[in-house]
Amino acid sequence: MSGLSAPAPTDPPPASDRRPPGPQWSPGPNGPNGPSHPYRSPGANGPYRSPGTPVPSRGEWLRRTDPERRAAATPRVLLFALLTGLLTAWLLYDGVGVNLLICGAATAVGAGLVAHAAGRRVRPWTVIWSLLALALLAVPALWDASWPTVLSVGGALGLASLALHGGRRWPGVLFALPAAVWQSVPGVGWLWNGLEGRPLPGRGRIVPVLKALAVAAVLLTVFGLLFASADAAMADLLSGLNPSFDLRQLPLRAVLFVLGALTALGFAHIAAGPRRWDRMTARPGRERRRLEWALPLVALNLMFGAFAVIQAVVVLGGADAVLGRTGMSRSEYARQGFWQLSVITVLTLVVVAVAKRWAPRTTPADRRVARILLGLLCLLALAVVASALGRIWFYVDASGLTRLRLWVLVVELWLGVVFLLLVTAGLTRGAGWLPRTVVLSGVLTVAVYGLIGPDAIVAEQNVARYERSQRIDLRNVRELSADAVPGLDRLPEPQRTCALQLIRTDLADHPSAWSATSRAVDRARAILAARPLADDGPRETSACRRAGLRIDPYF
Repeated sequence: MSGLSAPAPTDPPPASDRRPPGPQWSPGPNGPNGPSHPYRSPGANGPYRSPGTPVPSRGEWLRRTDPERRAAATPRVLLFALLTGLLTAWLLYDGVGVNLLICGAATAVGAGLVAHAAGRRVRPWTVIWSLLALALLAVPALWDASWPTVLSVGGALGLASLALHGGRRWPGVLFALPAAVWQSVPGVGWLWNGLEGRPLPGRGRIVPVLKALAVAAVLLTVFGLLFASADAAMADLLSGLNPSFDLRQLPLRAVLFVLGALTALGFAHIAAGPRRWDRMTARPGRERRRLEWALPLVALNLMFGAFAVIQAVVVLGGADAVLGRTGMSRSEYARQGFWQLSVITVLTLVVVAVAKRWAPRTTPADRRVARILLGLLCLLALAVVASALGRIWFYVDASGLTRLRLWVLVVELWLGVVFLLLVTAGLTRGAGWLPRTVVLSGVLTVAVYGLIGPDAIVAEQNVARYERSQRIDLRNVRELSADAVPGLDRLPEPQRTCALQLIRTDLADHPSAWSATSRAVDRARAILAARPLADDGPRETSACRRAGLRIDPYF
C-alpha cells in the first residue's frame, strides 16, 4: 500500500522487528499478535505499522477495550455510505415519518454486511436490540408528536450501537449506548486507510462511461440551447424535460447527506471491530467497617419505613379525611410533594449504588448484612414510588392529563420496575443478567410510550373527563399534535372548534410528502375534511371565548 516503504535489502531490520512471511498483525500493546491500531487490518487487507512508527499513548483502560481484529474497509462500504447519504438527503428534507425507518434499515443492512464480512456471528441479544431499534424508528411513521419522536430516535441509535458492541456488564452496556456518537469521525479514518492504494474495481469500464456521459451532457446543453432559441415549440418541450431544482434546498440537503453518510460509516466502523467495553474493570471501593457502613443505612431505612407507615394510614383513613385536616384541595395535595418524592426515588438509586461499592464483603455475615439492608431499602423505595404514582393519579383526576404528567407517570413506573429488578438481583446468586435487563426495561418503556401515542392518550382522557364533569383545560389540548384529533373531534361546539384550531393550522403547514407524513396526520386530515370547523377565524376566535377557556394550573 502506498505510503509505507519497505526497508532496503542491504539494511535488514533488527531481529526484534523481523516478521515471518504471510499475514501478520503488527506489534501492539497486547503482544506481537494483538491489536496495534484501530484502522489497521491483518495481512493483505491492510498494512501493519512500520517498525519506526510510534505507538500512540493512551490510557490503559482504553487500550484494554481495543478490538482483537478490525476488518478493513472496502469499496462496498464507501458505496453503502454514499447511498445512505443520498437516501437521507432525498427523504429527510421534508420532515420525518416513515423515511426514518427506511434510512435506519439501509444503515442496518450496511452494518450487517460489514459484520458478516468480519466473521461476526449473530447472537440472540443482537437480534433483540436490532428489532427494538427498528420498532422505535416506526414511531414517527405512526404518530405526529415531536417529543416521542426525539426519544425514539435517540433510543434507536443507542440500541443499534449496543447491538453491534454486544455489552453484557455495566461498563459494556453504559459505554456502548452512546458509542455511535464518537465512532463516526474515526470511521472516516478507517475508510481512508482501507481504501488507500487499493485499485478501483472496474476502472477500465467505469472511466470510459463517465467520459462518454460528460461529452453527451456538453453536446446536449449546447445544441439544446440553440434549438430552444430557434423554435418556441422545441423550447417548450425542452423546458418540460429539464428537471427543476431549488438551489435554496442545497445547503440543508448537503448537511443531511453528510449526516447520513457519517452515520452509516460510523456503524460500519463499529461492525468491523467493536470496542470491548466489558473488559474495563472498576476496582471495588475500599471496604468500610460494618458499623460505619450499616449505621447510615439503618437510619435511612427507619425514615423510609416511617414514611411508608404514614402513607398506609392516609390510605386507610381516606383521602377526604386528609384533605379536611390539611385544608388543601385535591390538586394542591397531589402537587405538594410529587416532585420531592420523584427526587427521593432517583437519589435512592444513587445511594444503593454507592453503598454497594463500599459495602463490607470480607465474611459471609458482612455480605448477608449488605444484602438485607440494601434489599430493605429497595423495598421501602417501592412505597415511595407507589406514593408518587398515587399523587400524580390524584392530580390527573383533579386537573386533567397533560404531556408532562403522562411522561412522569411513565418514568415513575419504570423506576418501580428497576427497584423490583434490584430486589430480585439481591435474592439471586448471580446478577449478570441485571445490566441488560435494566436497559431492556427502559427501552420497552420508551417504545410503549411512543407507540401508544401520548397526545392521543391525553386527548382521550381530557375528553372523557369533560363528558363526566363538563370541565376541560382547552389551553392544554389546543397545544397537542394531530394525534389528538380523533379524541378532540368528540367535543361539542364551540369546544371542538376551539380545541382544533391550532392543529388545523399546523396541518396546513405540514409537509405532504409521503415519506414525511404519519398515519395520524392522514387520519386528522380526513376527519377535518369530513367535519370542517365551524369557525374559520384567526387564532383567538369567538369559539374559544364562548367556550370559556377554563384554565387549570399546570405543574
